[in-house]
Amino acid sequence: MKINVGDLRGKENCTTADQFASHIRSTSLQSIYQLQKSPEATEMPVFKTPFNGYAVRFSPFYENRVLVATAQNFGILGNGRLHILDLNPSGGISELRSFDTADGVYDCAWSESHDSLAVAAVADGSLKLWDAALPPSANPIRSLKEHAREVHAVDWNPVRRDSFLSASWDDSLKLWTLDRPASLRTFREHTYCVYSAAWSPRHADVFASASGDCTARVWDVRDPSSSLVIPAHDHEILSCDWNKYDDCFLATASVDKTVRVWDVRASRAPVATLAGHGYAVRRIKFSPHHENLLLSCSYDMTVCVWDYRAEDALLARYDHHTEFAVGVDMSVLVEGLLASTGWDELVYVWQHGTDPRAMP
Repeated sequence: MKINVGDLRGKENCTTADQFASHIRSTSLQSIYQLQKSPEATEMPVFKTPFNGYAVRFSPFYENRVLVATAQNFGILGNGRLHILDLNPSGGISELRSFDTADGVYDCAWSESHDSLAVAAVADGSLKLWDAALPPSANPIRSLKEHAREVHAVDWNPVRRDSFLSASWDDSLKLWTLDRPASLRTFREHTYCVYSAAWSPRHADVFASASGDCTARVWDVRDPSSSLVIPAHDHEILSCDWNKYDDCFLATASVDKTVRVWDVRASRAPVATLAGHGYAVRRIKFSPHHENLLLSCSYDMTVCVWDYRAEDALLARYDHHTEFAVGVDMSVLVEGLLASTGWDELVYVWQHGTDPRAMP
């Protein structure tokens, strides 16, 4: 068994991956997970999932709703579950609905056009569409399977709103729409796992991808070839995201423990390098409310907030997780509202500047 910072499939020459693989091999699955549960845990603004957390997304329609992707046994083997959670007025988190899968769920995204619809990236290579307005017995409403390996990421087009992307360990990306049972196009240039895909916030046909081949690429869906290749890091790139205010700026996160921000008009060198995480940076998100702010999470079990244009870029570090922090998001509807999930099977939602473990 081998686990890497790309979660499972990895390169032997990656030092950070070897450290984690060695740790996991030498420790039983039961002893890896140590939930430090206090007597007040039931009153905390936190939700306990039965499986390990992988991704969390705020609803673009309801300010009190989040979507959470989870996988059993750290995503190595076993089932998955997609949770729809509501934030209670009292500050707690409750489950509205959940959907089970036979394989782990690695990522999820809300539809930008239907308030009850969501898509999940599943370890069996499929994408599953779920409708929260329908009972579990009527779901999934569609299962799309073309990828030859695990689907690691999904992203819904926020501009056109009728299409979404999938990124897979089969080194490819695919474009999908709700009204077709097959993908519209497959993008093949990456030479290793594609870990992330992100639509441009302004251009309906433009997206970016991040891969274990150490490159980030910018694409136009009308062209099968990428329009820009950025050799962004010397190690695997696990995540990417666009600046929501300036669509020329793209951020990447890597196994090398850094976040880098790039101007795609002049990409020979990053405009900023953010160093502060102790291990691989698993996911990043640009703020929908402040041009310079970024949110990141890492295998060092922390969540960080950055101002990439400031001299002292690290604004806040949250250490509420007790295992790898692998999913983060910022609410579009409520300024400063953050969410995170991790392998400690916990989902937190909190206001920036407050303790995630404390009641509001």
